[in-house]
Amino acid sequence: MALRPGYVLALAGLALASCGPIPVGQAESVCAGRFASAPPVSATAKAGVSSSGGTVTDFEVDFAPSVTFGDPSAAYTSCVVRKSGEYPTRPLYTRGAAP
Repeated sequence: MALRPGYVLALAGLALASCGPIPVGQAESVCAGRFASAPPVSATAKAGVSSSGGTVTDFEVDFAPSVTFGDPSAAYTSCVVRKSGEYPTRPLYTRGAAP
């Protein structure tokens, strides 16, 4: 059974409608979440002496893999514009997500 042209156009329209922009508030939340990740570098260190007279040392450095280089506010603005088609109503630093 062949589909009529009207049905094909209606299905194509529904498929394209799902690709449309999202509300700016939702885009801001999604994009702020992307840039509110862990700090770029965190470290822990310990040093001491054990009860048997030996020394205890430990050092660990973690690098966040999601860190982007450049200005996070510019990347946030670009992300919001890409997702919603509008500029953000609140800058990244007011959301508590910027370093």
